[in-house]
Amino acid sequence: MRIAILSDIHDHIPNLRAVLSRLQGVEALICCGDLCSPFIVNELAAGFQGAIHIVFGNNDGDRYRITLNALSRRDTIQVHGESASLLLGGKRIFVHHFDDVGRLVAAAGEHDVVCYGHNHEYELKRDREGAALQINPGTIMGWHPRKGGVPATYALYDTATGEAAIYDLEGKAIQVIR
Repeated sequence: MRIAILSDIHDHIPNLRAVLSRLQGVEALICCGDLCSPFIVNELAAGFQGAIHIVFGNNDGDRYRITLNALSRRDTIQVHGESASLLLGGKRIFVHHFDDVGRLVAAAGEHDVVCYGHNHEYELKRDREGAALQINPGTIMGWHPRKGGVPATYALYDTATGEAAIYDLEGKAIQVIR
């Protein structure tokens, strides 16, 4: 199963649409929070036909309407709240917005994959052999609060091969881990 991981959209519709247009053959999408406005749920639904899993970030102010928009598409979209523990493609996947929480959960060793965002810095890593794969897809928005403009990035993970990669908007792989 191929899974797309996005985070920190911050209402940036052009970048989101560019990413969604590259997800042919992807079966599930995970959003690690900071959609920001409820209409982003509609954009996700319009641009991706598979299952969508969303957790809240610290900038998701109107959680009621985000959830309401998702409920109208409950056959494909699930809003999980602050965190999600998923079983996708036979892999135990934990999702949270905050990177510090994600790293702690990864260290506990109860999941195969831990996805998180928040800091707008993409990263693929394992703390040791056999440890959980940590995926921070970076930011769809393409902005870092301290660095300014950064590449807009997203991640793809293949449950069958165990390969994960970070991509830019043009579809160029920036980082790969197997």
